[in-house]
Amino acid sequence: MKDEKYIHMTHILAEKGRGTTSPNPMVGAVVVRGNEILAKSYHKIFGGSHAEVIALHTCGDQARGATLYVSLEPCCHYGKTPPCTDLIVRSGIKRVVCSTLDPNPLVNGKGIRRLRKAGIEVDVGILEEEAIKLNEAYFKYITTRIPFVTLKVAGTLNGKVAAVHNGVKFPSTDAVLFDVDRHTHPRLAPLSCRETITGTSNPKIILWGGWDNVSKCLRKLKADDHRHIILALIDVKSANIGSNGKYKVWKISKRKNGEFDLLSFLKKCGKEEITSLLVEGGNDIFTSFLKQKLVDKIRYEVSLEVSSQDKELFGDLGIKKMSDAVVLKNCEWKQSGNKMMAVGYTGF
Repeated sequence: MKDEKYIHMTHILAEKGRGTTSPNPMVGAVVVRGNEILAKSYHKIFGGSHAEVIALHTCGDQARGATLYVSLEPCCHYGKTPPCTDLIVRSGIKRVVCSTLDPNPLVNGKGIRRLRKAGIEVDVGILEEEAIKLNEAYFKYITTRIPFVTLKVAGTLNGKVAAVHNGVKFPSTDAVLFDVDRHTHPRLAPLSCRETITGTSNPKIILWGGWDNVSKCLRKLKADDHRHIILALIDVKSANIGSNGKYKVWKISKRKNGEFDLLSFLKKCGKEEITSLLVEGGNDIFTSFLKQKLVDKIRYEVSLEVSSQDKELFGDLGIKKMSDAVVLKNCEWKQSGNKMMAVGYTGF
């Protein structure tokens, strides 16, 4: 129980780094001797000191003989900073408890072996599911090099497209993809994207659609820094439009069956070190992502009303029988007034 208490504390600390550490994971660390907390810290910003380093520097010589609790396996390679394992060994830490292994091929068990080889007692797997969920985007990205994809869906009780209600907060994310061909309602406009994403460090904005609609949206978008804008253009006319230093332009290709090649698009996102992608669109783009099985999570806000207007939320997914239906797993429900929101995983 003591180990779980301090590991849970590292998860709470790690959460403070949401939106500022990507493409690195969020990590928290606590140094304890007996029942006394000597230091606690978290990874604050990409390129900055790791949580373990901050904590060990804080307690100094008091770390000798203490226990280090950390939410993710300490790194053992040179990146933006030196290996954390080397400092842990030098500090005199007696025991390390970490929640889960780091799936990064450069680490993935090597950090644990390094510590054990130095004579440090190591325990792994405390509140592991909690730790993986905390860094679900990182885990997906570091093993596939494509982002963790969340569909942000808003519909009525009978499955019609509904306006997104103000006040619903979504987790910080690296990029938001807006289907501007669909966004005609003022509350769906990409101008509000920074209001719907909280705790994030200037996410990239991806505008998806034909050049005519994208250019109109672009002229209205009051971004602090146009270098954070990517134009994902889907028409032939856009082939002659190149990046002009203010933003990047991607020409979206099609597959042989005429569908947009979304996997290729996600690989482009991966090369930009975008670890998570929030997709806000309509019928066409939602259907395409689901048909190509490229959705990790769905956040479905249901307005408790029946409407005969607007388009269906999803098009033909090619599902012929209920046993093949997309079923959300590990689903959570929230309710506020006449709105309900389901958050679950597709399991693709």
